[in-house]
Amino acid sequence: MSKTYNSTYIFGITLVATLGGLLFGYDTAVISGAEKSIQAYLIDSLGMGAFAHGATVSSALIGCIIGGAISGFLSNRLGRKRSLQLAGFLFFTSALGSAYPEFLFFEKGAPTTGLLVMFNFYRIWGGIGVGLASAVCPTYIGEIAPAEIRGRLVSFNQFAIIFGMLVVYFVNWGIANGQTIEWINDLGWRYMFASEAIPAGLFFILLFFVPETPRYLALIQREDSALSVLEKINVSKEHAKKILNEITSTVAETTKAKIFSYGKKVIVIGILLSVFQQFVGINVVLYYAPRIFESMGVARDASMLQTIVMGLVNVIFTVVAIITVDKWGRKPLLITGSIGMAVGMIAIAILSYLGIISMLTLIFIIIFTASFMMSWGPICWVYISELFPNKIRGQAVAIAVAAQWAANFLISSTYPGMMEFSSTFTYGFYGAMAILSALFVWKMVPETKGKSLEEIEKIWKK
Repeated sequence: MSKTYNSTYIFGITLVATLGGLLFGYDTAVISGAEKSIQAYLIDSLGMGAFAHGATVSSALIGCIIGGAISGFLSNRLGRKRSLQLAGFLFFTSALGSAYPEFLFFEKGAPTTGLLVMFNFYRIWGGIGVGLASAVCPTYIGEIAPAEIRGRLVSFNQFAIIFGMLVVYFVNWGIANGQTIEWINDLGWRYMFASEAIPAGLFFILLFFVPETPRYLALIQREDSALSVLEKINVSKEHAKKILNEITSTVAETTKAKIFSYGKKVIVIGILLSVFQQFVGINVVLYYAPRIFESMGVARDASMLQTIVMGLVNVIFTVVAIITVDKWGRKPLLITGSIGMAVGMIAIAILSYLGIISMLTLIFIIIFTASFMMSWGPICWVYISELFPNKIRGQAVAIAVAAQWAANFLISSTYPGMMEFSSTFTYGFYGAMAILSALFVWKMVPETKGKSLEEIEKIWKK
C-alpha cells in the first residue's frame, strides 16, 4: 500500500517542533550539573538548609506549572506556532539570566537573599517556556501528523527531550572535566546555564519556516489555509479534502465547548496519566543523578560520566518506544514499563534498607530509567496529544500538563527531605506508584493505536 502522506515535509516540520522538546530536556536537566555549585554559592553561604536547596533546584517547575496552565489560553489565542516561538524567547532569556543573575542589580561574588530570589526568578521564567513547550509541542505534532505515524512522531518529541538531557550531560561534563571545584563553583555553573541560549535561538528562528496546524486553522475558520497545509502533508488532494471535512465536522458542532463537554472521564484519565508519569520518581533520578552516584562513593567527574551513560540508556530505550508504539500499541508499552519501573525502584529500596551501595544499585537505576523511557516517557505525551477532542484540546492539554508539572514539583522538591527521613521509604514509595500506574492503565485507559483524532473523539461521544 502506497503512502498517503509526504514523509519529507512532515519529518521536516516535526524536526523543528521537536527542538522545543530538546530545550525542554536541556532546561530541566542543566541543573543536575550545577546544583552543587548553586548550593555552595547561594544556599550554604546564606546558611539555608535542605528545604531551600530542594526548592531552588525545583524552582523552574513553578514556571512549568504556570506555563502548562496558560498553554491552553495561549495556544488558542496565539496559535500553536506562535506559542512555540514565545517559548523559544523565554528559553533564550532565561539561559542568559540564570547564568548571570547579578545582571544590573547585584554584585558578582557577593551572595544575598535577593540574588537567590533573582536566580529563582530566571529559572521560573525559563520554566514557563518549558511548561508551554511541553504542552504545545506534542499538540502541534499530533495535529500535523497522519494517524498511522502519529504515535511515532509524537514519540520523537520525547526522544528530543531525552536527547536534550543527554546533550546537556555532555556539556556539563565537558565544562567540569579537569577543572577545580573552586572554578566550577565560580564560573563553570554559569557556562552550563548560558549554553542553552544557542539551541533556544535556533528554535525561535526555525519556527518562522513551519506552518500553523490545519486543525487550529480550521478551529479559527481559516479552512482555505488549513486545506493548503493538508495538501502539503498529503500526497492526494482528495485525501486532504476528506481530512478537512472530518476536522470541520468536529469543530463546527459548537464554537465554545466547555471542558466537560465529553464527560469527566477523559479529563480525569489525562490528569492521572500526567500525575503517574511523575509520581514514579523519574525526575528525582534525572535531576539528582550526579549526587546519587556520588553517594555511592563515585568521584564528581566520574559521577557526571555515569550520568552520561544513563543518558545514553535513556536515548536507546526511547528509540525502542518510537519503533514499537504504532505496532504494539500504547497500553501494552505502558503496563510493561510500569512493571519494569516497579522492579527497579523496589530493588533500590531493598538495597538501601540493607545498606548496600554498589554497582548493583546502578544496574537497578538503569532498569528503572530504561523501563520509563520505553513507556511512560514518550507514551504519556502521545496520549496527551491525541486523547482529547478537537474543540477542548487546548484547554484539556493545559490542565493535564499543569497537573504533570505540579506533580513533578511536589516529587522533586520533597526528595531531599524524604531522603533525610528514610531512603528506603522514598524509593519504596516510587515503586508503589509504579504498581498503581499499571493497574490504572489496565482498567481505565483506552487503546488509540491507528485511530485518527476524530475517531478517538467518538470514544468519548459514546
